[in-house]
Amino acid sequence: MRSIHHSMKTETTAHFDMEILIGYILLGGVLLSTALLVIGLVWHWARTGHLRLEYPIMGMNLFEFVHHGVKQIAAGDVHPTLMVNLGIAAVMLTPYVRVLASMLYFAWVEHNRKYTLFTGFVLVALTYSLFLR
Repeated sequence: MRSIHHSMKTETTAHFDMEILIGYILLGGVLLSTALLVIGLVWHWARTGHLRLEYPIMGMNLFEFVHHGVKQIAAGDVHPTLMVNLGIAAVMLTPYVRVLASMLYFAWVEHNRKYTLFTGFVLVALTYSLFLR
Protein backbone atom coordinates (compact mmCIF):
# COMPACT_ATOMS: atom_id res chain seq x y z
CA MET A 1 0.00 0.00 0.00
CA ARG A 2 2.78 2.39 0.86
CA SER A 3 4.57 2.00 -2.51
CA ILE A 4 1.32 2.68 -4.41
CA HIS A 5 0.67 5.83 -2.40
CA HIS A 6 4.27 6.98 -2.89
CA SER A 7 4.05 6.30 -6.63
CA MET A 8 0.80 8.27 -6.97
CA LYS A 9 2.25 11.16 -4.99
CA THR A 10 5.36 11.28 -7.21
CA GLU A 11 3.28 11.30 -10.41
CA THR A 12 1.05 14.08 -9.08
CA THR A 13 4.07 16.15 -8.05
CA ALA A 14 5.75 15.69 -11.45
CA HIS A 15 2.52 16.61 -13.26
CA PHE A 16 2.04 19.63 -11.01
CA ASP A 17 5.60 20.78 -11.67
CA MET A 18 4.98 20.65 -15.43
CA GLU A 19 1.84 22.73 -15.04
CA ILE A 20 3.82 25.29 -13.06
CA LEU A 21 6.53 25.35 -15.73
CA ILE A 22 3.94 25.84 -18.49
CA GLY A 23 2.35 28.62 -16.45
CA TYR A 24 5.70 30.36 -16.06
CA ILE A 25 6.45 29.99 -19.77
CA LEU A 26 3.12 31.56 -20.72
CA LEU A 27 3.36 34.28 -18.08
CA GLY A 28 6.97 35.05 -18.97
CA GLY A 29 6.17 35.27 -22.68
CA VAL A 30 3.26 37.63 -22.12
CA LEU A 31 5.18 39.82 -19.65
CA LEU A 32 8.25 39.99 -21.90
CA SER A 33 6.11 40.84 -24.90
CA THR A 34 4.19 43.51 -22.99
CA ALA A 35 7.39 45.07 -21.65
CA LEU A 36 9.02 45.20 -25.09
CA LEU A 37 5.88 46.64 -26.70
CA VAL A 38 5.47 49.29 -24.00
CA ILE A 39 9.16 50.25 -24.14
CA GLY A 40 9.07 50.50 -27.93
CA LEU A 41 5.84 52.48 -28.08
CA VAL A 42 6.77 54.89 -25.28
CA TRP A 43 10.22 55.41 -26.82
CA HIS A 44 8.65 56.01 -30.24
CA TRP A 45 6.09 58.40 -28.75
CA ALA A 46 8.84 60.33 -26.92
CA ARG A 47 10.76 60.70 -30.21
CA THR A 48 7.88 61.52 -32.55
CA GLY A 49 4.92 62.64 -30.43
CA HIS A 50 2.61 59.95 -31.85
CA LEU A 51 2.14 56.19 -31.56
CA ARG A 52 1.69 55.41 -35.26
CA LEU A 53 4.24 52.93 -36.57
CA GLU A 54 4.37 52.38 -40.30
CA TYR A 55 6.75 49.82 -41.73
CA PRO A 56 6.37 46.79 -43.95
CA ILE A 57 6.98 43.29 -42.64
CA MET A 58 5.40 41.46 -45.54
CA GLY A 59 7.51 38.79 -47.19
CA MET A 60 9.03 37.58 -43.91
CA ASN A 61 8.14 34.55 -41.88
CA LEU A 62 8.49 34.64 -38.10
CA PHE A 63 11.99 33.16 -38.06
CA GLU A 64 13.22 35.68 -40.63
CA PHE A 65 11.53 38.40 -38.59
CA VAL A 66 13.35 37.29 -35.42
CA HIS A 67 16.65 36.79 -37.26
CA HIS A 68 16.44 40.32 -38.65
CA GLY A 69 15.87 41.68 -35.12
CA VAL A 70 18.79 39.72 -33.68
CA LYS A 71 21.07 41.03 -36.45
CA GLN A 72 20.00 44.60 -35.61
CA ILE A 73 20.77 44.06 -31.92
CA ALA A 74 24.17 42.54 -32.78
CA ALA A 75 24.94 45.57 -34.95
CA GLY A 76 23.96 47.92 -32.10
CA ASP A 77 21.01 49.28 -34.11
CA VAL A 78 18.49 49.39 -31.26
CA HIS A 79 15.45 51.59 -31.90
CA PRO A 80 11.76 51.78 -30.93
CA THR A 81 10.52 49.77 -33.91
CA LEU A 82 12.93 46.96 -33.03
CA MET A 83 11.52 46.82 -29.50
CA VAL A 84 7.98 46.54 -30.89
CA ASN A 85 9.12 43.86 -33.34
CA LEU A 86 10.72 41.86 -30.54
CA GLY A 87 7.52 42.20 -28.47
CA ILE A 88 5.50 40.81 -31.37
CA ALA A 89 8.00 37.99 -31.85
CA ALA A 90 7.95 37.14 -28.12
CA VAL A 91 4.17 36.77 -28.02
CA MET A 92 4.19 34.68 -31.20
CA LEU A 93 6.96 32.36 -29.96
CA THR A 94 5.42 31.81 -26.51
CA PRO A 95 3.04 28.99 -27.61
CA TYR A 96 5.90 27.43 -29.58
CA VAL A 97 8.12 27.31 -26.49
CA ARG A 98 5.21 25.90 -24.49
CA VAL A 99 4.73 23.01 -26.93
CA LEU A 100 8.49 22.39 -27.07
CA ALA A 101 8.66 22.23 -23.26
CA SER A 102 5.71 19.81 -23.20
CA MET A 103 7.31 17.53 -25.77
CA LEU A 104 10.60 17.46 -23.87
CA TYR A 105 8.73 16.78 -20.62
CA PHE A 106 6.83 13.84 -22.13
CA ALA A 107 10.02 12.46 -23.67
CA TRP A 108 12.50 12.90 -20.80
CA VAL A 109 10.42 12.96 -17.62
CA GLU A 110 7.30 10.92 -18.33
CA HIS A 111 8.94 8.62 -20.93
CA ASN A 112 5.55 8.58 -22.65
CA ARG A 113 6.08 7.86 -26.34
CA LYS A 114 2.46 8.45 -27.32
CA TYR A 115 2.29 11.99 -25.87
CA THR A 116 5.80 12.74 -27.10
CA LEU A 117 4.68 11.78 -30.60
CA PHE A 118 1.49 13.87 -30.36
CA THR A 119 3.26 16.96 -29.06
CA GLY A 120 6.07 16.39 -31.56
CA PHE A 121 3.49 16.43 -34.35
CA VAL A 122 2.02 19.68 -32.99
CA LEU A 123 5.54 21.14 -32.78
CA VAL A 124 6.25 20.19 -36.40
CA ALA A 125 2.94 21.74 -37.52
CA LEU A 126 3.70 24.94 -35.56
CA THR A 127 7.23 25.10 -36.96
CA TYR A 128 5.92 24.69 -40.48
CA SER A 129 3.29 27.40 -39.95
CA LEU A 130 5.88 29.81 -38.54
CA PHE A 131 8.06 29.30 -41.64
CA LEU A 132 5.18 30.26 -43.92
CA ARG A 133 5.20 33.80 -45.24
